[in-house]
Amino acid sequence: MIDRSMEITKNISFRLATMEDIQKLYQIESRSFSAPWPEEAFYNDIAHNRFASYVFIEVDGVQAGYCGVWLILDEAHITNIAILPEFRGHKLGEKLLCKVMSLAKEAGGKTMTLEVRVSNHIAKSLYKKLGFQEGGIRRGYYTDNKEDALVMWVNL
Repeated sequence: MIDRSMEITKNISFRLATMEDIQKLYQIESRSFSAPWPEEAFYNDIAHNRFASYVFIEVDGVQAGYCGVWLILDEAHITNIAILPEFRGHKLGEKLLCKVMSLAKEAGGKTMTLEVRVSNHIAKSLYKKLGFQEGGIRRGYYTDNKEDALVMWVNL
């Protein structure tokens, strides 16, 4: 039997998203979240927000997921991280987040924050594995169901 997790992680790469990638970012976003960001939000970030960057993780040249980050002074904030359903379960989210953490640190980031649904135990487990700590609750943060967000942070 072939170990699919070994197979999939051999051919991964990372690259920054460009204006030409906005539709692909939106497609991944739409397939990953019940309340996706509008395509216009990606356009505005890439075209006008000098603090924003989006990093793709690619498997055999296919965009399997992305992570958005804003780096303002020395604080990095993860806006979204998403892996397409068919690529989940292969530690790609972990590899992607580690890459973004490394890039943020290289760019002068000292801390990183993010919000996660309180019910998203898989994501919270990953963030804790990478050193994130719980910082607080944002009540009714998610617009689709008014679920609370757990704020997490880590020193880079």
